[in-house]
Amino acid sequence: MIKDVLFVRIYTTEKKGEKERFLKLLHDREKVCGVTVYRAISGFGRSGHVHHADLLDLSLDLPIVIEFFDELEKAERIIADLEPMVEPGHMVSWPARVHFPPGD
Repeated sequence: MIKDVLFVRIYTTEKKGEKERFLKLLHDREKVCGVTVYRAISGFGRSGHVHHADLLDLSLDLPIVIEFFDELEKAERIIADLEPMVEPGHMVSWPARVHFPPGD
């Protein structure tokens, strides 16, 4: 069985402390199908300022990517709720398909 979903990716940083706020919304309130948070070792955004990790870093401001997916209508509603929380241009989405074994 195949189910059509919308996949959403949010780009932010550790310093903003938004990871917990996003997870609380996506897990506790919205109960989306799946969420993954990635902590990058380096990256840059619109400003061009490169953020990267060194062995000596004590205070980090590394890129964070938060991904989730769910049914199209639900994901679109969640995107509308997230838009005020996410910097313009830092959230992307695309259609995807979830594959289930036969009989599920």
